[in-house]
Amino acid sequence: MNVKRYFAPTAREALRALKEELGPEAIVLSNRAVEGGVEIVALPGDAVGALQAAAARAKDGRAASPDASSRPPQAAQARSVMQPAMPAGEDDFRVSLSDLAANVRQSQPAAMPRPAAQPVIRPFSPPRIETPEFLLSSQAERAARARAAALRIEPQPPVGAAAGIADRNADRNADSGADNRVRELQDANARLMEELTGIRSMIERQLAGFAWGDTRRHAPARAAVMGELLEAGFSADSSRRLAEVIKDEATPGEGRTAVRKALDSLLRARTSDDDPIDRGGVYALVGPTGVGKTTTTAKLAARCVVRHGAGRVALITTDGYRIGAQEQLRIYGRILGVPVFAVRDGNELRQTLAGLRDKHMVLIDTMGMSQRDRMVPEQARMLADAGEVRRILLLNATCRGDTLDDVVRAYRGGDLAGCIFTKVDEAASLAPALDVAVRRKLDILFLTNGQRVPEDLHVPNRAYLLHRAMREQSAESPWHLDNDETGMMLAAAGAGA
Repeated sequence: MNVKRYFAPTAREALRALKEELGPEAIVLSNRAVEGGVEIVALPGDAVGALQAAAARAKDGRAASPDASSRPPQAAQARSVMQPAMPAGEDDFRVSLSDLAANVRQSQPAAMPRPAAQPVIRPFSPPRIETPEFLLSSQAERAARARAAALRIEPQPPVGAAAGIADRNADRNADSGADNRVRELQDANARLMEELTGIRSMIERQLAGFAWGDTRRHAPARAAVMGELLEAGFSADSSRRLAEVIKDEATPGEGRTAVRKALDSLLRARTSDDDPIDRGGVYALVGPTGVGKTTTTAKLAARCVVRHGAGRVALITTDGYRIGAQEQLRIYGRILGVPVFAVRDGNELRQTLAGLRDKHMVLIDTMGMSQRDRMVPEQARMLADAGEVRRILLLNATCRGDTLDDVVRAYRGGDLAGCIFTKVDEAASLAPALDVAVRRKLDILFLTNGQRVPEDLHVPNRAYLLHRAMREQSAESPWHLDNDETGMMLAAAGAGA
């Protein structure tokens, strides 16, 4: 018989090789898993006819031979072992090799040796090809995900993944426990840092108090002038820096003179010889709401008309939100004989400025917005994209120093030409505005002290600014600071820093 064995890593590959060699009519005798793959034993399809013919000849031979009872018991026993009981009608599927061998011996000479073993050909049994476990699990997962998508529920894990889920749950519980410990440690560290910060602040206040007491003993004029600077509205940092120029043995008068000179050297105030109106250009007035941008724009336009004529000046307004803002500027334009243009966005602004290139000065009145408004950077970007536009920041002289510092921080930029102090006539002291201008290194271009156009617009006068900034408080004023109160303010400012 032409029995073939096929070996491959998988049953599918072995069957493919079998069909390629023996054809689709081949008969698979057995299949089993062996080391490294699967082994399949098969016969060609035409071997079935030969087996059936041999079986028929064996039957005819048994009919002509003596009865089976006359045979030796060993042969009968061997036949019973080699040929198990078969149900009726299945003789065609099981043939004993011993019968085939007997027929062969009858047709051959007696000298041929008798085969030692007579194997039994098992009936045809189709091979059982088992799907690998990983394919079964992946198919189950895909089916579960498809059902979950149809029902809009979470997919159930396969049965074989229960142990993995349990392990992941255990790991997740362990991770959550570790996270809780980490959070507890972070909370403990935060409380410890708060306590250390409180201790540090207390120590700094104590040291500042000791330093203030030492300053009062060794340099009484420096301590007195420093208190006056704090009363006027200068920040603690600026007061310390200005007071450092006072000598230990100086008198209070000498100390005030030294501080005035130091402040004058730091002040960046423009003179009439360096007036932006004479230089010309495109300027946008920016600042918080209510600081006086529209009125100041009219004052600058009137000043430029007086010097260069109405045909050399143009006004632009971008304030389309405040009721009457554009109409107010148009009224000023009609009075001055200056054209007024209203724009809504950056494109219109660029087009308008392109048509006003022949003008000596173009003033842009912008929409007022809080320094904390998110549109402040957008406004600065729009003006920067429009071309050669310089911004002038308007600062309300009646505001506190920290508020003004916040405004400058929001509107800062390389295109900031300087600042204008507005409402100077309403401010009790100019110290906060000067303090911010000195620390932020801003050029002071003009001062405004009223609503008249253009009379209430002035070029900064250094003597006037210093006088208004260093004016002393009377002893009866509730804002007057005693020596101990000055020390506490300096200590608190040092702790905050």
